[in-house]
Amino acid sequence: MRRYFGTDGIRRIANTELTPKLVYRVAKAGACALAKHTDHVPTILIGRDTRISGTLIESAMTAGFLSYGANVISLGVIPTPGVAYLTKKLKADASVVISASHNTYEFNGVKYFSNKGMKIPDEIEEEIEDLMDSEKLDDDFTAINDKIGVAEVRTDLLDEYVYFFRKNFEEDFENYNNDNFVVAIDTANGATSVVADKVFTVLGIKHYIMNNTPSGININENCGSTHLDMLKKYVIENKCNLGIAYDGDGDRCLAIDEKGNEVDGDKLLAIISNYMKEKGTLKNDTVVATVMSNLGLKKYTQENGLNFVQTKVGDRYVLEEMLKNGYNLGGEQSGHIIFLDYNPTGDGILTSLMLIKVMLEKQKSASELSKIINIYPQVLVNAKVSSDKKEEYKTDSKIQEEISKLEEEFSGNGRVLIRPSGTEPLVRVMIEGENQEYIKEKAENLAKLIEQKLK
Repeated sequence: MRRYFGTDGIRRIANTELTPKLVYRVAKAGACALAKHTDHVPTILIGRDTRISGTLIESAMTAGFLSYGANVISLGVIPTPGVAYLTKKLKADASVVISASHNTYEFNGVKYFSNKGMKIPDEIEEEIEDLMDSEKLDDDFTAINDKIGVAEVRTDLLDEYVYFFRKNFEEDFENYNNDNFVVAIDTANGATSVVADKVFTVLGIKHYIMNNTPSGININENCGSTHLDMLKKYVIENKCNLGIAYDGDGDRCLAIDEKGNEVDGDKLLAIISNYMKEKGTLKNDTVVATVMSNLGLKKYTQENGLNFVQTKVGDRYVLEEMLKNGYNLGGEQSGHIIFLDYNPTGDGILTSLMLIKVMLEKQKSASELSKIINIYPQVLVNAKVSSDKKEEYKTDSKIQEEISKLEEEFSGNGRVLIRPSGTEPLVRVMIEGENQEYIKEKAENLAKLIEQKLK
């Protein structure tokens, strides 16, 4: 049973649950676990988003690393994918992002990346947890005298991340006719607020910037990829060709077409995989997604001669599948999309540039491109259950009988997905189908049955 790490690092309310003491121990334990195979003094990068608690958490994290004997390079405010990219480029031994992604400002979190710029696997997180609870952490892993680590601030390295986009896209955009193309960008008052304007300016893409004045407490506040209404209105009122919304740490991207309609991660995967297949750059003609992806994405791949592979929920599992079998495109409905030819983690700015590249090259609007996929209505209902009974839906005959009836009824034009929450006493019931009201009724009925049986 996990004690600290969830599906995306450690995420808690800052300074009460995610205390400096806890952060110090997770840093010291992490440095030990990640650097134990090196024969040199390890160097660890730290990046953060714009939360008010960011410098507090960073200070405790830095202290933990230095106490172990690791050196630290502080990158300041920078998107998560920027940290991943710089970890590889600078040949650092590991890195940490201090962020709670799309959560509100009072939360913060810690995400570790390996020397390859990838989120660390479950087994290393478990090793870190064991070290955190061990007395050895203080007795055996404390540097003394000249072995104590040193820290430096290198916020200038943000320019290297800007150059990453310039070297990969500048030539493309110089060749496109984009004089009348305008995009609205919502940076969620988060990590992309320091870099999005620079990237789009250097690439010559006309743009408006929204929610680009972080205060420390306004990150994700009615803006960004989790709150799209403001961006939808702005796109329509200002006759933009596209709206782009990032999340707090910049690893996700959702889009708004010129008519004000959402282009979610499943649609983005369809649009971009179709383009990559045409160009011959989609490895093994395969798209990787999670079990939460829309049924429409699966049907799109079937109708267009692509392979479709699904994983457990979480971008780390998408990446693991991609690495294991040599795929280069995968992602989640939330807009966390991985282009493995560029970066081993989701990158919101990269995703938006790929979409814009397709639009300009094909001279098609986002709404036209989105027609390639038919998104099925999806309903999610939470069933409140006893914490120790979350898995019992698998063996309860009545619940399984009801699920089988629904799946037989849908006959390929709908599906039922049951998934226990990893953090709460809930079982999530997701049903897809062609009729929104009908599947809502069925999902609510199934959730009630699960609640009755698993109290």
